[in-house]
Amino acid sequence: MGRKNHRPDLNGLLVIDKPLNTTSAGMCTMVRRRTGGAKVGHAGTLDPLATGVLLICLGRATKLVERLMTGEKGYRATIDLSATSPTDDLEGTPAPVEIGVPPSRRQVEAVLAERFTGRIQQAPPAHSAVHINGKRAYELARAGYEVDVPVKTVEIHAIDILRYDFPTLEIDLRCGRGTYIRSLARDLGPALETGGVLTALRRTLVGPFTLEMARTPDALAEEINAEHLVPLDEVEALIGPALPD
Repeated sequence: MGRKNHRPDLNGLLVIDKPLNTTSAGMCTMVRRRTGGAKVGHAGTLDPLATGVLLICLGRATKLVERLMTGEKGYRATIDLSATSPTDDLEGTPAPVEIGVPPSRRQVEAVLAERFTGRIQQAPPAHSAVHINGKRAYELARAGYEVDVPVKTVEIHAIDILRYDFPTLEIDLRCGRGTYIRSLARDLGPALETGGVLTALRRTLVGPFTLEMARTPDALAEEINAEHLVPLDEVEALIGPALPD
């Protein structure tokens, strides 16, 4: 049985700038508390170590979650090319790798363009929420099992280098649904004959909703009301009609 909606008057979208070391579910709990029990749901999980745009739907807007999740995502990512990690980010303990000659910026640009742009094959991280035989992959990995996560097709529309000072690489990218930036960091290592660990990630947009529209929890009112939301009709106008099945 679902949770009762104590605020049927609240129907719309909150664009949150999720802070570091918080969970997407925790942000929903915060919004539910500050609204006095509204029906809420988020459109696309952000890992605890990621920050940025998190869409929280309230009331009837929760029916738009799937449509919102199909929108293009934008990220700024920082990758350490000198190490690897069992979680592909800093939740695991990074281990240094032996590297000969560091790749040049031109080499990095070429690999990103040729092997990581367009429709590519990608395996989600072993420490992810992907289901394997009825269990979450991270549950199996934490229990010490060897996790073989199935490869899937994802789409990366564009990648631009913001800064490269080996071993630190900062990129800006646009991608489709289901793309794991941790996996990109991990896979970039073998492609460059280096390591690859995601050290920072900030989501800059989900569809038409950008960081400029987002507010941190501290900037939100302690009591969230209708005036704080993107209204339901405006959300529907921004994301367009539902695609046919």
